[in-house]
Amino acid sequence: MAIVFQHKIQQQLQRLAASAARPFVSWTEPLEDIDPVSFFMQGPACGFRERFFWSDRSGGTILVGLGSAYAVETEEKGGRFHYVEQERQRWAGQVERHGEADMPPLLFGGFSFDPHRPRTSVWRGFPAGKLIAPVVLLSVRNGRAQLTVTLPAGSGEREIERIGRLLGRVGEPAPFSAALPALVADEEEEKERWLAAVREAITSIRAGALDKVVLARARRLRFSGKMDAAFVLTRLREQQPFAYLFAFEQDGRCFIGASPEQLVQKEGEACRSVCLAGSARRGRTAGEDEQLGAWLQADSKNREEHQFVVHMIRRLFSSVCETVEMPDGPQLLKLPHIQHLCTPVVGRGCREPSVLHLVEMMHPTPALGGTPRERAMEAIRALEPLDRGWYAAPIGWVDGDGNGEWAVAIRSGLLDGDKATLFAGCGIVAHSSPESEYEETNVKMAPMLSALGVMNDD
Repeated sequence: MAIVFQHKIQQQLQRLAASAARPFVSWTEPLEDIDPVSFFMQGPACGFRERFFWSDRSGGTILVGLGSAYAVETEEKGGRFHYVEQERQRWAGQVERHGEADMPPLLFGGFSFDPHRPRTSVWRGFPAGKLIAPVVLLSVRNGRAQLTVTLPAGSGEREIERIGRLLGRVGEPAPFSAALPALVADEEEEKERWLAAVREAITSIRAGALDKVVLARARRLRFSGKMDAAFVLTRLREQQPFAYLFAFEQDGRCFIGASPEQLVQKEGEACRSVCLAGSARRGRTAGEDEQLGAWLQADSKNREEHQFVVHMIRRLFSSVCETVEMPDGPQLLKLPHIQHLCTPVVGRGCREPSVLHLVEMMHPTPALGGTPRERAMEAIRALEPLDRGWYAAPIGWVDGDGNGEWAVAIRSGLLDGDKATLFAGCGIVAHSSPESEYEETNVKMAPMLSALGVMNDD
């Protein structure tokens, strides 16, 4: 980045921070072509302890944030979405905007899957809900890049100089290792207990206690050195080009993944979601792949699992939208390691003012929790030998107007120094087979295992 641009931003920030009439001030400037992952990589070297990355499935919207100018954090159980929404509204009115901003202030973050479940040390620093407004935000929309810097009014030279150091490094080669550390330990978390939980769930479903429950398991890996989140993100971008890419890092611990599943998007009075449930592996040949896809579309167990999600999302959208559009039957979504039954849903004339209200209504969908919702959640708490933390929960962004997009944080893992914990789950219904469900979780872990350089030999 040109030195003159760096100095221009620093001078503008110093002037605006000194004279701002609101608690926060932001400055937005267009940027030349810049690689978002390289921008993400620069954060730690410039002293930013928080960073996030978001890319939608098309790559049309990419957001990269470094540092935290403002944070909303809660451990509330029943009212966490309401609390975060109130703070979002308050934040939106506290920012004095300057420059060429064409989007309102933005918050990025996530929620835990179940705030009523006791949290273990694995998820230290990832509360029931947390959203941050970054100090420096790179936003790329349809190929057009903007840089937004946000600071508390009255910020001193030290913070502005740190931003200047970052701007001076933008465009330079990012410092990260060109090789992944070697795997030295691979521990499966309580396989037999998980299989027993699946068998117990099947018995409960056949007895009529519930229709479906999703059970997840974990796999813990240790490497010969620290796993670089930026390098893993680079590999996910290469290997999973049609997924939601996300990373949320605090103090060196990074929750990262490549999710195929949109939870909900709101843009004005239009909202969108994708029903994603029912899965099969990809074939080794074109013929085998076509055969597996045809089996998936015809299989009664997978069709039943998918319809639970379709019915729930159609009902919720109908309650807040004037019209709901969806195809008559599911399509196939083919990803590098797996294929899913997929039904897109579009709502018109949405009456909800904020995407966070929609997130609260929809989480967890039957694809991630089960149905009926409350009975499924009770079964998960009783049967699942795992603290899910932010796995399978909403992750995404919301702006000052209440618009935004949220994905479901699956195909994911938590990086912590030389350790990584991977997560995967599957929907249990009356006709499930414990061994088949176990193999399905192996397939779902493949994207993260590949990104980490680990071959899945199961």
